[in-house]
Amino acid sequence: MTDTRRGGLPRLMAVGLMTMALAGGARAAVVTATSPGEISLGNPRAPVTVIEYASVGCPHCAVWANEVFPGFRAKYVDTGKVRFVFREMLTGNGALAAAGFLTARCAAPDKYFQVVDDVFAQQTTIGREGVEALVRIAEHAGVTRDRFEACLKDEAALKALNERTLADAKANNITGTPTFFVGDQRLDGEQTLEDLDAAIAKTKR
Repeated sequence: MTDTRRGGLPRLMAVGLMTMALAGGARAAVVTATSPGEISLGNPRAPVTVIEYASVGCPHCAVWANEVFPGFRAKYVDTGKVRFVFREMLTGNGALAAAGFLTARCAAPDKYFQVVDDVFAQQTTIGREGVEALVRIAEHAGVTRDRFEACLKDEAALKALNERTLADAKANNITGTPTFFVGDQRLDGEQTLEDLDAAIAKTKR
């Protein structure tokens, strides 16, 4: 589980990463309120809502996204049993997280999760190669390089991302990622599919 308190405010670090890369070519018990920045998958009228607070710069989040989420999505989201809500955090590598989320928001709305999934899958590569790896992810989602560079330089979007994630963390006592809410149950850290099975079954009783 990545501690939000270690990530700090990534604004200057994120801007520095983007500027250098482009220049060089490279707790509450229950969540009751919606977040203005949340993105969801699945049936909006599903009987159970699962909320994940996660960062594309968080290694623990990447493990869950790469190893558990595909099975969770197939079993619950794609079948209409669960509405999955994703809320962005800037934990772990804050610069990578900010750049990754700006890239996801730069793509068409129906490509958001494609970009997020690609960033999680290529987290190590992005850390090694920097902006060029993100360019490939953006282009795979239909975003041109010029559009991508404009999105990463968008100070207003970066400011909104920082403010939104800080407000969400404070409002819901998020001190690390990933953090999940399944109905009125809070689950901290990486969860197995079996863990989520149990929480969902308990919520439905």
